[in-house]
Amino acid sequence: MPLRLLPRLTRNRSPLQGDYLVDGLPGLKPWAVLLSHFMAENCTMNSQEERSPLARILRDSALELLLTFLMLFGVVSIVRWVIGPSPVSQMIPEIHAELLIVGVAVAILIAGLIMSPPGRMTGGHMNPAISLAMWRFGVFPGVGVAPYIIAQLLGSILGGVAARLVWGPVVAQAPVAYAALQPGSGWSTLSLFAAETVSMAVIVLLVGFCLTVARLAPFVPWIVGGAIGIAIAVLGTSTGGSVNPARQFGPATLSGQTHFLWVYLLAPMVGALLAAWLRKAIQRHRYVLTHRLCGTNGDGSLLSG
Repeated sequence: MPLRLLPRLTRNRSPLQGDYLVDGLPGLKPWAVLLSHFMAENCTMNSQEERSPLARILRDSALELLLTFLMLFGVVSIVRWVIGPSPVSQMIPEIHAELLIVGVAVAILIAGLIMSPPGRMTGGHMNPAISLAMWRFGVFPGVGVAPYIIAQLLGSILGGVAARLVWGPVVAQAPVAYAALQPGSGWSTLSLFAAETVSMAVIVLLVGFCLTVARLAPFVPWIVGGAIGIAIAVLGTSTGGSVNPARQFGPATLSGQTHFLWVYLLAPMVGALLAAWLRKAIQRHRYVLTHRLCGTNGDGSLLSG
């Protein structure tokens, strides 16, 4: 095989890449040239395969930012019109009734975002504790946890800023205060930490159990939304019912109410880790099928298993 025929093997590559320079090297055997060509092409394919998952993680992280942005914009808007000065708050001045309305509205909002096209693509986590749990469940790559969490926290801030721009100064003033949460009187740091940990653990356990059974998985959006809504209605006047670090990060940062922020950030993460360990101990022979909270494949088809 003459060396002058070798460029036909790499006709789609530029001569500047060195594929054609071997003609001028005396004594170089054809098999050596072919081996060098194969290794170069193999490295290129491996590089493309490595870039593909990274590109997908970055794309999904950007969509997680969008989803969390919409969630926080929605939450702050709901609080502004239900608890802030409005016809609704004038008609229903009782805080527990207001929290029930907020809980129902937020439940519908979260379920809708999970089932939206971006939610189906990314998994619709919108919660650092959920992303952490999915990694521990073995259905989400560890390399994607940090980008997801960063995107979720940034989306939380941007959602609060957008609500302030749309609804005006009332968002930054009490009783709205960017929908920032504070524990009720008599709640210590330890009791708040325990409550947030247990609440998140219960949610993660429910999600984990349901995502191991294909026929139950499609109900997960409503289970997550309903659990968050119940937490708001029941715990709103005591712990605040956050159970989501991203839910509190933006509002607390923007309002300056950061005294208990570390608890709201850390406790749900601890609860997620505990729940992931407990689920594995209980369901030794069952595996979580997907990290997507919509309970389907990315294209919307039903899970199998």
